[in-house]
Amino acid sequence: MTGVDRSRRKLLQAAAATGLGAGLVTSFGTVAPARAEGVEGTEAAERAKGTVRVAVLLYDGVTALDAVGPYEVLCRVPGVTVTMVAERAGQVRTDTGELGLVAERSLDSVARADVLLVPGGVERGTTATMANTVVLDWIRRIHRGSTWTTSVCTGSLILGAAGLLRGVPATTYWAARPYLADAGAIYTPGRFVEAGKILTGAGVSAGIDMGLHLAARLSDERTAQAMQLAVEYDPDPPFDTGSPEKAGPELQQLALKLLADAAR
Repeated sequence: MTGVDRSRRKLLQAAAATGLGAGLVTSFGTVAPARAEGVEGTEAAERAKGTVRVAVLLYDGVTALDAVGPYEVLCRVPGVTVTMVAERAGQVRTDTGELGLVAERSLDSVARADVLLVPGGVERGTTATMANTVVLDWIRRIHRGSTWTTSVCTGSLILGAAGLLRGVPATTYWAARPYLADAGAIYTPGRFVEAGKILTGAGVSAGIDMGLHLAARLSDERTAQAMQLAVEYDPDPPFDTGSPEKAGPELQQLALKLLADAAR
């Protein structure tokens, strides 16, 4: 067994032990995948126009806001296109099964992207994706040519399983922090952490913060500031329990229970 395989196994065991993000479930529908020759033509046209292509990975068990939060910020930035991608094109059911997202493209129809975004998800979805060699190989291929490779929440564990975080400062969902070390990553606190071309976001809502930071990188600060206003992102929550340090052990346990109980 190679060192990468051992590290991946540790990550799988760690994620399963915590029941990470345990509230999000998906399944694929019947939308037909794009034809390869059409994909190449589209990608060539986008490159010619200088379009920045963002690929958001969807998978069985993905967390809705992990994907949709950054999408809402980036999809209206001039010159940026955002596409949902999955192993097979089609509908993806999220969270408790009440919400569906659509992956417009399959992995084999996306050969390159300027930005790769890997969201986190429910324990079974995250761990299954961490063991999915087809998805991990695709992530590595896209990463080789990307300008930015990013994650939200436990998506960082998936990047880690692909071998992309060794020696890299990174963040993740609060309950998953100890397990970044199994990927060789250096846990670094923050709503998002930039390390070279790798950008990792903390849990769920932090994907919006990361998306705004990325919008500034892809355009400029004024555009990113305007996008923050466009989505009226001005957090003023009724409670001050948005981090484990503020919430304390009792609420931490309740939060994880609520996630686990909602998972289907």
